[in-house]
Amino acid sequence: MEHNITLEEIQNFKGKYPKQLWYLFLVEMWERFCFYGMRGVLAFFMVDQLGLLEGKANLQYGAIQAFVYAFTFIGGIFADKILGFKKSLLFGGIIMILGNLLIAASPHDFFYYGITLSIIGTGFFKPNVSSMVGELYHENDGRRDAGYGLFYAGINIGGMLGGAIPIYLGKNYSWSLCFLSSAVVMIIGVITFLLTKKYLAPIGNSPLENAKPEKRKKYEIAVYIGSFLVIPFVYIMVINTDYTDYFMYTIGVIAVGYFLYELFKIEDRKQQYKLAAAFIFIFGYFMFMAISEQSGGSLSLFAKDNLSNKLLFFNIDPNVVNNSINSMYVIIFSPLVGLLWIFMYKRKIEPNTVIKFGLSFVLLAAGFFIFYSARFFIDPKGLSSLNVFALGYLIYTLGELCIGPIGMSVITKLSPKRLFGMMMGLWFLSSAFGQLAAGKLGSEMSNSNTGTTLMSKLIAYTDGYYQLAVYSLVAGVVLIVTTPLIKKLMQEVK
Repeated sequence: MEHNITLEEIQNFKGKYPKQLWYLFLVEMWERFCFYGMRGVLAFFMVDQLGLLEGKANLQYGAIQAFVYAFTFIGGIFADKILGFKKSLLFGGIIMILGNLLIAASPHDFFYYGITLSIIGTGFFKPNVSSMVGELYHENDGRRDAGYGLFYAGINIGGMLGGAIPIYLGKNYSWSLCFLSSAVVMIIGVITFLLTKKYLAPIGNSPLENAKPEKRKKYEIAVYIGSFLVIPFVYIMVINTDYTDYFMYTIGVIAVGYFLYELFKIEDRKQQYKLAAAFIFIFGYFMFMAISEQSGGSLSLFAKDNLSNKLLFFNIDPNVVNNSINSMYVIIFSPLVGLLWIFMYKRKIEPNTVIKFGLSFVLLAAGFFIFYSARFFIDPKGLSSLNVFALGYLIYTLGELCIGPIGMSVITKLSPKRLFGMMMGLWFLSSAFGQLAAGKLGSEMSNSNTGTTLMSKLIAYTDGYYQLAVYSLVAGVVLIVTTPLIKKLMQEVK
């Protein structure tokens, strides 16, 4: 009889990281490959292969991404209440594999069907791994931030490979291979999970564990059937982006309503303040995503036509750079930024979370000013410099590093345990609205391009990046100025 690990044994681990973190790291890494692979290909494939206009492709990109994150919110609730994280993850993984295999079978005919399955699958998969990472630690274990830091690096190794390999295969070999590569990787991820899930013991089991078996089965089957029943709706909304807008506004109003309901139900005034602070972070994250999430949309289309393929001394496809360089920078600089915070903390000069948030917007602004400046670096063929583009991404990534890892960590610190699922869901939902807004901003840029030349496209897109830089700068300054107020709301949470 094998020994069942208890939660105590997991949380009282020796050393820096619990071994379960490495298993979750691998599973999430393959899932991110699949996700970034799809994301990096979307807008490019729609313009290049399905013949959409750039403005329309940007809108559809925003809609698809918005759905992925909105479903994460819904999937998170089902995992919290019925399936538990493990079953939810497995179910999501299988649907993602089916989605990619479907597109691989015939990219031009089945593209939107496959994307629909991927959206639903990701919704069940994505929120769960990051929630399980949090549960490997005691409430006040100081090692949690380091754990999330390592986990974040895993996400980005997957993101980097996923950004580079599928689009490379698609452009140079065949689009079927491009989508097949994502399916294969996802299969590896699911198998890894099946082999290691026994080490997670109680973490991620169904919350209905103690209910009657038949009752539990009924609920679970209902969730599975429900997921398949929504396929046609998602498909229709992805094809017609106007419907996506209605759907998102409805879910937005409901989510904020539900949040307020939970907020006013809390009797402890201090806890109310903390939740309100968490909401401010979530709203800030929405703005950050709306501005920063251009990489799969407008930046991808910009890279497709307007950049040379010279990076330092290398010849490299600008789309591969666009899809992967952000993840590569995260892997390199994430530990360095972490060390910088520790160094400052020891000298008692570490900026607090709110300042870091504001700083991320200032860096984001600087990154987009550099994207804007690409118009001043044009070679005789009319192509702009890939080096300038890569530099813009570097500054932009440093901005992301001030917000990404700490965001999730601060939300879990500010929320009471029973509302974890909802708050993580709101975090992903704010991301969904950010994606939707990013698609709209990208579409505006494409539509302001009245000419047909590469030069007119370059001007239209860089004008857009200039605007985004200004928005970002304003947001950063506002956050930094209102820091004392937000800190009051956060009470004792650092």
